[in-house]
Formats: sequence, C-alpha cells, structure tokens
Amino acid sequence: MTDHCLSIWALGNINFSRKKALYCSANLILVVEMRITILFENHSGFKKGLFGGHGFSALVEHKRYKILVDTGVDGEILLRNMEALGIKPADIDYLFLTHGHYDHTEGLKALLEARRGKKLTIIAHPDIFAKRVALKPHLRDISLPFKREELEELGAEFILTRSPIQIVEGIYSSGEIERTTWDRTVGYRIESGKLVKDDVKDDIALILDLGDSVAVITGCGHSGVINIAMHSQKVMNKSIRALIGGFHLIGAKPELLEEIAEKLKELKVKKLYAGHCTGFEAMGFFMTEFGKAFEPLYVGKVIELG
Repeated sequence: MTDHCLSIWALGNINFSRKKALYCSANLILVVEMRITILFENHSGFKKGLFGGHGFSALVEHKRYKILVDTGVDGEILLRNMEALGIKPADIDYLFLTHGHYDHTEGLKALLEARRGKKLTIIAHPDIFAKRVALKPHLRDISLPFKREELEELGAEFILTRSPIQIVEGIYSSGEIERTTWDRTVGYRIESGKLVKDDVKDDIALILDLGDSVAVITGCGHSGVINIAMHSQKVMNKSIRALIGGFHLIGAKPELLEEIAEKLKELKVKKLYAGHCTGFEAMGFFMTEFGKAFEPLYVGKVIELG
C-alpha cells in the first residue's frame, strides 16, 4: 500500500498488525508528532491580520502531508488566514469534511479555485450533499452550498464512505459514528418534498494516531462528543489524548455538561481544545472543571501533539 493509497476498512475489522509500530530500545512506543493549526474559528485570536467567522477549519501537518479539516463559512476569510499563516492552497494534500453544513463547507469553492485546477481528494460521508434547512430563528438553507458536479469541475475528487478509512499513515476518518448516548442533531432534511428530522449521520471525525494514544478532531460534534470519543477509542483500540473542535453544546443544560465532564474523566481524556459551537457557558464550565487540561480555540492557535 503506497502513501497515497486509501484503504477502507469495516468498523471492527482494522488489521492493526499491518501498521508500522515504532519502538525504542526499552520497547516503548514512540509518540508520533503532529501539528494542528486553526485556520477558521468564531474567535480571531491574538495575531494581527487574522479574521474570525462562524465556522471551523484546521490544518493537520504530519510528516510531509497537509490535511485540511473543513473550510469554514467564508472562502475569502479562509484564504486570507491561510496567507497570513504562510499556508498555500495548492500545498493541501487532502480535505476532510466533518459534515455537510454550510459553516464547515462554504469556503470549499474558493479553496478549489485558488488551487487553479490542481486536483484535491476530499474525504466525507455519502450524505454530505443532503438538502438541509433550519426553521429557527427563521427558515434558512444550512446545506453544503455547492453541487458535487460544480466542485468536481474545479478539481474535487470525492471519496464518500460510511466506513473508517486510512487517509495517510497515522491519520484516519472515523467513519459513521456509533451513537449510544445523547447527540446534538439540528435542522431538517428535505426528502421527497417533505421535512424529515435530520439525524446528521454524516457527522464524522478525524482521528490522529499518536502512537500511544489518539487525538480526535470533532468538527461540530453533532454525533455527541462522548459518542465520538468512545467510537474513536473502539476503532483505534487506544485511549483518547485530546479532543479538538466544536462540541455543539450551546444551550446545553448544566446536568448535561456535568454528565459529559464525568464521562470524559472516566475515559481519561487528557486534553480538551474546544471552540466554534461549544458555547461560552460550556467552555467556562470545562475551564473550571478541567483547569489547564482545557484550552479554547481561536484562529492561529497551534496545537503540537507528540
């Protein structure tokens, strides 16, 4: 299997014996280094020249690869932030879309146009192009705002799967997330001209294999942050070192936040990096509950894992 091959594995049937394990002289697994830079977030951060906006995007750098997670809600802001941080659109090797809501995908067309026809492999769930609406605070379209054919003409090459997938060595899509506890679904899908409550089954996560543990980028967390953590742990058979992204807890009741904190401690999650749709109240709660183990996200924030 070459570095550029994508291997789709059924959940629970991943052959981990094929993975390259690294051992030091004491037979301890060496930790893999990865770097995550937040490119799009609700909060602009502290570096001059960076812009905030409703949405999420992060760049994962591992070995020679650059994998972009989501594109935020505004292509102009995304490209400006990338330029300010010294990241060229043409250098992106893969794009991973966590789900098909506009605030995670609206920058996609601008990104492809900036690559000037250079092909880009995009990994996502098959439901990514579902037609979606929200009814509150008013009727509005919350779908991915572009047609597949339109994006393919600009260089997009889609790999749509419900199964866990290896993107490059050490970086995986979670596949469709098993839900055994609460989730945070929103909006409706339009099917055969009717409104159907949207279960947002296309909400997936990016899993980073750090050697001794994994980090998980949640995007928006519609599947429920606990479900995402447990599913990732099950897929990789490793503990969760860090959860990164939106946890979709705006308006969550205190009892739910307490339940989440208790479960995260039970799962022995070591670090939380939250932003976007997590909400100020939830972020304040986690900051109090987890202390230095919690950090808020903002544009330009760099997370080094290793």
